[in-house]
Amino acid sequence: MAETPSPEEVERGDDYYHVRFRDPDEFDTIRTPDWAENAAGSVVEGSEVRTGHEKEGGDDDWEIQSVLVPIDEVDGEDEAREQAQKIVEKIES
Repeated sequence: MAETPSPEEVERGDDYYHVRFRDPDEFDTIRTPDWAENAAGSVVEGSEVRTGHEKEGGDDDWEIQSVLVPIDEVDGEDEAREQAQKIVEKIES
């Protein structure tokens, strides 16, 4: 995986803050892998990680596209951004 990205944008949905690290248009496919659930949940319970497979570049690496942080588990967008960053750092370390 590439170097750890910084959050680009935070959007509030009905149940989650969607913390975007990379533009979804960069990817052919986006998935929510089971293997990331334990790492994400150990930082904020109920969080999900979405990974994407790049359209161009030719390698088989999947990169983190975004992290979904449950609204009920954090106190606002700033904390969602901080916790999502910790999740990404934990996965990519």
